[in-house]
Amino acid sequence: MGSVDMVCSSEEEALISKICHLYSQIASLDSLKPCKNVDTLFTDLVMTCIPPSSIDVTTLSNNLQEIRSNLIRLCGIAEGHLEHHYSTILGSYDNPLHHLHLFPYYNNYLKLALLEFTILSQHNNLPHKIAFVGSGPLPLTSIVLASNHLPSTTFHNYDIDASANSSAMRLVSGDPDLSKRMEFHTSDILDVTCLEEFEVVYLAALVGMEKEEKNRVIDHLAKHMAPGAVLMLRSAHGARAFLYPVVEPCDLRGFEVLSVFHPTDEVINSVVIARKYPLSVLEQQQQQQGLSSSSMILPNKCSDEIQVFNRPLNHGNIIIEELTLDDQL
Repeated sequence: MGSVDMVCSSEEEALISKICHLYSQIASLDSLKPCKNVDTLFTDLVMTCIPPSSIDVTTLSNNLQEIRSNLIRLCGIAEGHLEHHYSTILGSYDNPLHHLHLFPYYNNYLKLALLEFTILSQHNNLPHKIAFVGSGPLPLTSIVLASNHLPSTTFHNYDIDASANSSAMRLVSGDPDLSKRMEFHTSDILDVTCLEEFEVVYLAALVGMEKEEKNRVIDHLAKHMAPGAVLMLRSAHGARAFLYPVVEPCDLRGFEVLSVFHPTDEVINSVVIARKYPLSVLEQQQQQQGLSSSSMILPNKCSDEIQVFNRPLNHGNIIIEELTLDDQL
């Protein structure tokens, strides 16, 4: 057993060493806008982090935690530049939606959207209205879901960046169908309180890159989403947690976590689906007694109680088992 632990430890050390080496190169760049050097470094980083790994980033030293946090921030900046770059290219065509394949990660979005739709359909009737928080200049998830999986659903895309929304609107404005079913709102989601109209809310991986910021957004959604509405989040697992923030089930206060899916193929993000708790009899009683529901702490399941799935998307049908609400509610 000791030899196995030693092998695992040396593999993790080699992995961390390579990631740190790439981080130092990326951090020294003058710009993270797309170019040959930037593309090569980030491709190398992604290929390093994609293989399944047992590494637990929560056990890393403070120095490595800081490197990971900085690396996630740099990845977010680079991803924003990449999306703006390709949104501009696509927007120059008469029919931008006919050229989505030009974006180098388009196939990943096709797989991720199919995965999320499959998981969503296991737990929810097909929604009439979806909110996507952090849609960006290239809202591929909304576009793919609207085009391929949810032909009658209206998508409300929220982003704090007005220029991102302008670029995104340009992509769908010429399409007679999507232009009617896609709306774009320039807002900080923490200022948006009209979320009870949505059956499903998506939270993009890079909304809240620091854990405290992410939890603030989740708590805001828990306060303003409709009881019983579904929250779809993107997280990361293993070495992929050097690329994206991790959302633990225990972070989802006010939600019942239904399932967690960790892809093992080229789809990088893990998918977490949760449902906002309905008003319980206890809450109703306390509200009648004049107590504020905001002072209550709703129960939620912790990570060791959540069914986790690791089967790749392309290995047969995805089976998602719903985890029911505890009787204590």
